[in-house]
Amino acid sequence: MSSPTGEQFRLTRGSSEAVITELAAALRIFRVGGVDIAQPYGEYSSPPQGAGIVLVPWPNRIEDGIWHLEGAEQQLDLTDPKLRHATHGLLRNSPYRPVDRTDSAVTLAATVFPQHGYPFLLDTSVRYELREDGLRVTHWVRNRSRSRAPYAAGAHPYLQIGDVPTENLTVTVSAETWFDADERLIPRRELPVDGAPVDLRAGRRLGELEINTAFGEVRTVDGASAWLDAPDGRRVSLLQDDDFGFVQVFTTRKFPVAGDQGLALGLEPMTAPANAFNTGRGLRWLEPGEEWSGSWGIRYSG
Repeated sequence: MSSPTGEQFRLTRGSSEAVITELAAALRIFRVGGVDIAQPYGEYSSPPQGAGIVLVPWPNRIEDGIWHLEGAEQQLDLTDPKLRHATHGLLRNSPYRPVDRTDSAVTLAATVFPQHGYPFLLDTSVRYELREDGLRVTHWVRNRSRSRAPYAAGAHPYLQIGDVPTENLTVTVSAETWFDADERLIPRRELPVDGAPVDLRAGRRLGELEINTAFGEVRTVDGASAWLDAPDGRRVSLLQDDDFGFVQVFTTRKFPVAGDQGLALGLEPMTAPANAFNTGRGLRWLEPGEEWSGSWGIRYSG
């Protein structure tokens, strides 16, 4: 029986291991010393709620799938039928091909071809590299179009600490602003986190938190933009370089866990927040032939 996520790229280094899928270059498994750091899912399952997938040429949502290019309206396919938005880019259902591979690293590539609402041609790749204490992920893109192209990148990992119930973990986010979104999850204002109910700088227990919010003005602490702490002192950190200046924090109580549904936390590194094609916030315009790369990662301390 073939996996619905295609070929499985298995990486090992010391006590660390990861499995990356051909479909959407998704992080399906990541563990250190036998401790699951990313919420795993089965080889014969599709990525639940976008788990671990790569998000290009935009993360999150574009309102109504509409944006304007030099005054001309562009209509993207609507991939969120409930809220009627274009979500998570154009490669979430596309295969990636391996271009470089070692025991501990793999580089996967995929092409964004011109299509409804996005008349551009992009070469893209993502490299997963195991480290002694975690994982480094590097995104690369080159604009092969004859005109400049809008671009942003993100990823959709769900993080955990082994068998510690997610409800008992504390999440901290080191960011100075948050995006106040409407009922369709489109940001309308960027506000300081001071005094806001979503201020996570001092940490919040996940069992008490319901959230689907983007944060900006990330202030990394030892390279980390956000982290999870277990009661026994173990920590998982989300690392972001300067180009990844935003993070989406998302809780769901419908993630498949041990044959049932349970709480999961998405900590999503992004180079731009939702609806960036319309607001311009964090959006990068690539000139013809221009290349860009940026990195994020995950670190575990036991």
